[in-house]
Amino acid sequence: MQLLQAERDSLLKPLATVTGIVERRHTLPILSNVLIKKDGDALSFTGTDLEIQISSQQTEGFSGGDFAITVAAKKMSDILRAIPDKTVVTLEEAEGRLTIKAGKSRFALQTLPAADFPELAVDTNLRATIRLPQRQLKALLGRVQFAMAHQDIRYYLNGLFMVTEGNLLKLVATDGHRLGFVSTELAASFEKNEVILPRKTILELFKLLGEVDDEVTIDIASNQVKFSFGKIVIHSKVVDGKFPDYNRVIPQNNDKLLTVDRQALLSSMQRAAILSNEKFRGVRLVLTDSTLKILCNNNEQEEAQEEVEVGYSGEPLDIGFNIQYLLDVLTNLSVETLHCYFGDVNSSVLVTIPDNEHFKYIVMPMRI
Repeated sequence: MQLLQAERDSLLKPLATVTGIVERRHTLPILSNVLIKKDGDALSFTGTDLEIQISSQQTEGFSGGDFAITVAAKKMSDILRAIPDKTVVTLEEAEGRLTIKAGKSRFALQTLPAADFPELAVDTNLRATIRLPQRQLKALLGRVQFAMAHQDIRYYLNGLFMVTEGNLLKLVATDGHRLGFVSTELAASFEKNEVILPRKTILELFKLLGEVDDEVTIDIASNQVKFSFGKIVIHSKVVDGKFPDYNRVIPQNNDKLLTVDRQALLSSMQRAAILSNEKFRGVRLVLTDSTLKILCNNNEQEEAQEEVEVGYSGEPLDIGFNIQYLLDVLTNLSVETLHCYFGDVNSSVLVTIPDNEHFKYIVMPMRI
């Protein structure tokens, strides 16, 4: 039975949107599949890992009746990618197999019943609905997402802390060694809501958001957050846990101010990092009047030294950090100038953007 006829891209684009969260090998075989459903004028593709669900809809470029089927997401995606652009693709179903026809090519894939696909139950207990441009949300995520923990035993750190409070949206990420904070003003005011979004959700969301002014709607519920933009809808469960009080981590009394050109500092650190210890990634920062020395060495007794002209007139300081933590923030910001507030050798550094209260980045020192 013929299900559908469509141009390759009408299938590949929405399918590619959802395959990022689909695991190729899973203890539950249907979680390796994508749910393809045609209902009236809408063709939708849905993938899930039981924590996150992504749906992408197509409303043109195809013909056929209503149906619902599940098939291996990665295999179908690979097949469509291998088919030439603008080729007309036909989908047919018979005896539990989906046949993909394109020109003289034929591919037969196993299917599983659509009724068995575990779509996430939608939490309708809404606490807040936020709207902001995709470009703005993508920029906010880009300034903090790299500070999220990865496979930390403190599972609540493996994600992003999202807070609405008054007319502010705040995003916080930390792995216990560094912390990123960013906020933005919203058009409306909200009661305080706090949720922790899984790392995987944030990485997929960041990937799918466009550099456009089209709106993204964020629906915050009690145990779920929904992101809707363009033809994409992401439902994500929230992490059940207590995020640490990030305000206690932000240094209040760092009185040594360093003003530096971000690009100059980034270039110098990238060069110095070549000879840093691969395991500990340590860097020594030696601050004297108007000068910052960047020193790295490794187990082979090799050394790198860089010198950057900076705005600094405080007491001399010799302090160590993980150079990767500094490179991450320098790479993910696009501003010209940065302020770095230092205390003593045992105090974290606070990195800010001049005249901007909405961004803070804190890195703990390390002994070198």
